Amino acid sequence: MLAHSYDFHTHSTASDGTLAPQVLIEKASEAGVKLMALTDHDSMSGYQALISSGFSADIELISGVELTCRLDKQVVHVVGLNLDAANERLYAHLLGLDRLRMERAKAIALRLHKAGLPDLLEAAIECSGGGQIGRPHFAQALLNMGLVSDQQQAFKKYLGAGKKGDVKVEWPQLASIIEIIHEAGGVSILAHPTKYNLTLNKVRYLVAQFSELGGDALEVGYPAVTADHQKSLSILVEKHQLMASGGSDFHNPDYHWTGLGRFPRVPEHLPHVLDAIR
Repeated sequence: MLAHSYDFHTHSTASDGTLAPQVLIEKASEAGVKLMALTDHDSMSGYQALISSGFSADIELISGVELTCRLDKQVVHVVGLNLDAANERLYAHLLGLDRLRMERAKAIALRLHKAGLPDLLEAAIECSGGGQIGRPHFAQALLNMGLVSDQQQAFKKYLGAGKKGDVKVEWPQLASIIEIIHEAGGVSILAHPTKYNLTLNKVRYLVAQFSELGGDALEVGYPAVTADHQKSLSILVEKHQLMASGGSDFHNPDYHWTGLGRFPRVPEHLPHVLDAIR
């Protein structure tokens, strides 16, 4: 992976990252990042905290969020960049997702409790540090209590697909998410399109629908994308007249397969999101 001066996909403790927003931006600056978006899952509270605190780092911060949605039954993620965080529709949408995630957390805790585990809700909330609560926080709570050996085991036994703690959510449709991002003045980017466990034909369908609904860009440079996948994605960018984007999808400094500003190069011949937000 290459070091870049920009990173358009990062996470803090405001969602499921392990670094506080201020620490994250300081680490990004130390890594040579000059332009960064904080794109927490379904939350802009980390970004807003940085803006209101007058953060100290030699870096340009642009507004961002990673919104969860679905196309048909497939859950996908769309990164929004350069958003007006005060936009009324976006603000209302994020508040609604706060409630949705808390309802899901209560359902996860209830299911696991009925399966013989302790009531994990308060412990998971504590692990979330006031940010968006999700399954990784239940995994951390299980680990803290010594009930699993690591987070991977927590997902394998309790939280992964088909397990007791796998509570489905009726996420908003992709069309409405693209509309919300545009209404807030932002650029919509389909995140890590080859990480949804889809066949290449289904990825092609997903990208085609994203484009038809008005989506703007495709994430092409991200950890674990292969050279073959990147070639296929580049073809789709050109076919659907999209832009390309890249980011580390950073969550945790202990994850050695990624780092702030470190991800595969976005092919230089593709139109880049950089040109749309500057």
